[in-house]
Amino acid sequence: QVQLVESGGGLVQPGGSLRLSCAASGFTFSNYVMSWYRQAPGKERELVAGISSTGGSINYADSVKGRFTISRDNAKSTVYLQMNDLKPGDTAVYYCNAKYFLLYYWGQGTQVTVSS
Repeated sequence: QVQLVESGGGLVQPGGSLRLSCAASGFTFSNYVMSWYRQAPGKERELVAGISSTGGSINYADSVKGRFTISRDNAKSTVYLQMNDLKPGDTAVYYCNAKYFLLYYWGQGTQVTVSS
């Protein structure tokens, strides 16, 4: 049974930091490209960051470059998103995604709210 379980979301003040985790099980994690997406109320889901199966290739949305860092630990089947200097515009539900060719898996999401 495939599972992606996100954690680490919450309420944080502008300028604060959060670290999201996504623990995977039920598939060969090290074969999959892992990504973080987010969806704000009334908006489409958007890609935040992605990391290749080995971690050798990483990409970020322009809006988070320099503030967010994606990483993975294949031994723990976990992908992380370190978010620094958070802004109100980062408020959204954050989703973990696993992709291998035509196979896609999604987590249930974790809420991140940036507000004073």
